[in-house]
Amino acid sequence: MPNGYTGQGGGPRDSRGGPGSRAGGSERGDRGFRSELPSIDTSRIRLKPTEGRALPADLFDDVARATAKAVAGDSRNQANKPSQIRQFYDELVMWEEKARSAPERFDELLPFIRMLNAKAAYAKGRRHVDDNFVDFISCCVTQVDDYTSLRHFKLFFEAFLGFYKQERPTG
Repeated sequence: MPNGYTGQGGGPRDSRGGPGSRAGGSERGDRGFRSELPSIDTSRIRLKPTEGRALPADLFDDVARATAKAVAGDSRNQANKPSQIRQFYDELVMWEEKARSAPERFDELLPFIRMLNAKAAYAKGRRHVDDNFVDFISCCVTQVDDYTSLRHFKLFFEAFLGFYKQERPTG
């Protein structure tokens, strides 16, 4: 059996690796490698206006900055390198351009846009991104249901990237 494996799906463990509290802020998956628990707050990421109001005024500023800070983590974090994050942005830009050029086909494109969730999960499985990035992508992708929300996602990701580059200048 892999070190620390209990056969129970890799639930929470204490700092010694046994079942129990989440001391130390990490957990072990079935493969036995450590990953940080998500620390991102996605509740403020709102890509659609609510009840006749405009987008939140701080969406592309404070909210994007806080999201970038959470995804950047600390300097020991080997996941979420800027080059990896940029690949997701590039794909999002491609889908936004396709939706803009053929708005009548948006419903046909939506399943492929939502596939960003699967791609983020795959990247996490390969340890290229962490739970914070997966949660960020999931929060945004779930809100996309028309061209406008897709465009807002792209603009939010763009703002996020600017702040992310400040938090993690190398990659």
